[in-house]
Amino acid sequence: MDASRRAVLAGGAAVLAAVAAPVAALAQQPAAGPTGVAIAGAGATFPAPLYAKWIAAYKAERGVGVSYQAVGSGEGVKRFLAGTVDFGASDEVLSAADAAKVPGGAVAVPITAGMIVLAYNLPNLGGALKLPRDVYVGIFAGTVTRWDDPRIKAANPGLALPARDIALVARRDSSGTTAAFTRHLAAADPAWRNAGLVAGKMVAWPGRAMLAAGNEGVAARIKMSEGAIGYVEYGFARRLGLPVAALQNRSGSVVAPSAEAAQLALAARSDKAGELEASVIDPTAANAYPIVSYSWLFLYRDPRDAAKGRAVRDFVAWGLGPQGQALARELGYVPLTADIVSLGREALGTLSQ
Repeated sequence: MDASRRAVLAGGAAVLAAVAAPVAALAQQPAAGPTGVAIAGAGATFPAPLYAKWIAAYKAERGVGVSYQAVGSGEGVKRFLAGTVDFGASDEVLSAADAAKVPGGAVAVPITAGMIVLAYNLPNLGGALKLPRDVYVGIFAGTVTRWDDPRIKAANPGLALPARDIALVARRDSSGTTAAFTRHLAAADPAWRNAGLVAGKMVAWPGRAMLAAGNEGVAARIKMSEGAIGYVEYGFARRLGLPVAALQNRSGSVVAPSAEAAQLALAARSDKAGELEASVIDPTAANAYPIVSYSWLFLYRDPRDAAKGRAVRDFVAWGLGPQGQALARELGYVPLTADIVSLGREALGTLSQ
């Protein structure tokens, strides 16, 4: 292997290690605290850096050991239904059909929210990329395939768009981030379904898409691949210093991701927790960032181990509280508003323990 090839591989390994460090730290948390109670969860990678912060702070404050494996939403739901974890996590709410499979019932709690951004790797571009709705849907539908496409150039006068193919980066694992992202694409432009594509946790991406596991894997692949664009939770892009596109929203405004734009996206709420996802598929507020997602924790309504059930309930209540939501803001997630926190606390109130 020549020296340049070794350098590329070493650089790639360093990038992946940097972005995956908070996720890996979750599995390294001690399994039990001074109280002797330990709880374990698994699921979405989208909120994993936040859960790492919560787990450390909660252990220090309450003495309860919590571990979490960021294995993707699909696998998290699978483990929750199998009863091999004390709680599950997903960026897609638990379906009624899956909830019915849980002995005693399941409770879904909205726990945080975040922006799904389109991060890219275009050196020497000369400015921030802007993407109209039909263009970013077309990129992921496989109908916009070149960076010098006239529609991209028209939206970005003065930028040095390269005459090269767009390298698409997407998730290979069963992912709630993918489900939220593709639900938005399907709502934003009929071209998505016209291309024969569907919305869901796993998608048969068009062309020669580069696939990676987890938000951390997608972010690392974009960082290593010139000409690439992919979808990730905002915090992963920010951690690697990846530029992110400003996107045209439903009202026609081109909006860059920000805390304020994300809060506007969450403004069209529902008074039922199970309907929250539908309320943010394609936000209507004039200056809302267009792609946001709630993230959920799934609890057993009637846990087999009463002590663990109480520990899970208390951990989730702490996450919904001021300290947990403040940590969300620090990491680039969208803190839940008071009414959504109330929905979460109402859900916790239905637990048997």
